[in-house]
Amino acid sequence: MQSRTDGLYAKGVGDIADQLRVEFLDEVKETLERLIFLITEVRHEQHSLSDLVSEIQKTTLTFKGQAHNFDLPALATVALRAEDYLANVKHYPPRTLDDLQTFVETMVDIADKPDDEDREISKLVRNLPAKVRLDETILDVRNVEVLLVMHHGAATHFVEREMQECGYRISTCTSTLDALPLIIRTKPDLVIISAMMPELSGIDLASGLAEMPATRNIPTALITSLPSDDPYLQLLNKRVPIIHKNASFGDDLADALSKLFLI
Repeated sequence: MQSRTDGLYAKGVGDIADQLRVEFLDEVKETLERLIFLITEVRHEQHSLSDLVSEIQKTTLTFKGQAHNFDLPALATVALRAEDYLANVKHYPPRTLDDLQTFVETMVDIADKPDDEDREISKLVRNLPAKVRLDETILDVRNVEVLLVMHHGAATHFVEREMQECGYRISTCTSTLDALPLIIRTKPDLVIISAMMPELSGIDLASGLAEMPATRNIPTALITSLPSDDPYLQLLNKRVPIIHKNASFGDDLADALSKLFLI
């Protein structure tokens, strides 16, 4: 039987990696079993929702990093989405417990069949619960996936709220280097990237996405506080619309969505 890690490691290291992968999956299953039990206890008011949230946050932080190391992209992606679902939320709506159970059960399915070749991550994420809305008066969620590539902060919350008002499903990635494989796997309907990011700039990522065959058909926009005539923006691929973080934000966003055929 061919090893999952064939070709990834030097001779002799692959066997070690395979064993560590099996041990990691066993740990994943045990952890998820405990979370399922904790969810039941929360439903019976034997533990608080905040206890469950804390445990899931610890779990997703562990899973998303190690899953990448052991070639488990579906697990890493769902863990990231669960982490993002809980990020910066002060008040959880009644549906939260059911949503968290969905995330946990999805990870259980992945752990049971880690190498399912028929699993499409882009479809998998669309069946996950939408992120908790920042404003409960916002319209019902549409089946449109929007990935924000930017750091958490006031500006991100503002963009997130505006996109949620359009009814879009929002997720956030805080690293341009992590965003590239995530975009390829999940195939979002729109990617909005902050221009000023460490390591790989948002302009580099946006231009790369617009050029690469694997991503050139994924609508991408850049968000920035730089003035329109800034020389740095001249490096951006001309196919990528720019959304300015100023008084023209609403108009720029509407224009970008129109150009990208999302409204």
